[in-house]
Amino acid sequence: MRTTVQPPGTTGRISRRNGWLAALTIGAGVTLIGGLALSMPQVALNASLKGLSVWWEVLFPALFPFFVLSEILLGFGVVHLTGTLLDPLMRPLFRIPGVGGFVVAMGFASGYPVGAKLTSRLMDAKLVGREEGERLVAMTTSSDPIFLIGAVCIGFFGRSDIVPVLAAAHYGGAMLIGLLMRWSGGRSEPDAQAAPARRRRSGRLKEALAAMHRARQEDGRTFAVMLQQSLQSSLQLMIVVGGLVVFFSATLEMLVQSGLLGALRHLIVWGLDAAGASPHLSDSLVRGTFEVTLGARAAAEAGAESGAALPPLADRVAAAAFVLSWGGLSVHAQVAGLMSRTSWRYMPFLRARLLHAVLAVLLVYALWPILYRPA
Repeated sequence: MRTTVQPPGTTGRISRRNGWLAALTIGAGVTLIGGLALSMPQVALNASLKGLSVWWEVLFPALFPFFVLSEILLGFGVVHLTGTLLDPLMRPLFRIPGVGGFVVAMGFASGYPVGAKLTSRLMDAKLVGREEGERLVAMTTSSDPIFLIGAVCIGFFGRSDIVPVLAAAHYGGAMLIGLLMRWSGGRSEPDAQAAPARRRRSGRLKEALAAMHRARQEDGRTFAVMLQQSLQSSLQLMIVVGGLVVFFSATLEMLVQSGLLGALRHLIVWGLDAAGASPHLSDSLVRGTFEVTLGARAAAEAGAESGAALPPLADRVAAAAFVLSWGGLSVHAQVAGLMSRTSWRYMPFLRARLLHAVLAVLLVYALWPILYRPA
């Protein structure tokens, strides 16, 4: 078998070239956004205020309590308790240590980016490896039930009868992602903490409580100190989330108003026509590419502004499922920021988000005749 040996210094030149290319791309993007903000300041201001409203009225009350609660539960060792109990279930299904069960439960309950926040903590503590963390983040980057049901189904669509379909498609797609990604990456050895739990089936609860007690002793903080630090770190994270939401809301609106997204819109319209769907759904997919809340709202209101007949309800729910499962570049940036201190890679996450979005759409159409019952 022939092997190709790169000349000395080639790898360094490629890395420098990629670094220069990334720097030029980021610089050009920042210059473009700055120019748009200067040329249309009122549009940027209104869009920023809209993003700030979404953060304050929707995201802050939905995410902040879960951020604080997750920090306290980590400090009390609950993650070690659930890890020992769930290891026999999580490893065969998802090739993830049992501690991942805690992240799955918290991630599904509180929505993005809580799964990424908890996974980064587990990777820092060496409780999960890189590939396990990538699978865990890919599976737990999902909407929270309060936003999916309250904001999207009831608030945007004004319908409670679509809740079973949208919820089953979104969370079912996330579980399928976890099952499919178990085949990715190499074989990993079980961690030392999880192995005894698999060898001895009797006394697993006692072992789990002992693991929780050891973790609590190693933490050593009083409840008052733990609560104070949890509030501080959660507030800092919420400010970062809010800044990203405002930035992407303003950027999206300026790109839309300037017409620079025309090519993307035409491409999406072409794809919708090929699939036999209404072109009015293109606005939700364009907006959902950047920000999930704006995309979900546009899916519910597709065609309303033009005065045309609304697309079929199933198509609009499928568009909302796509947007929720893709997450928007705003969520991608939040996840990337939280995972930046680890060895996590973005490309597997990007592929998983695209696959999750496609699976959610397919599940909407597959489950529609079964779960949809008009109110």
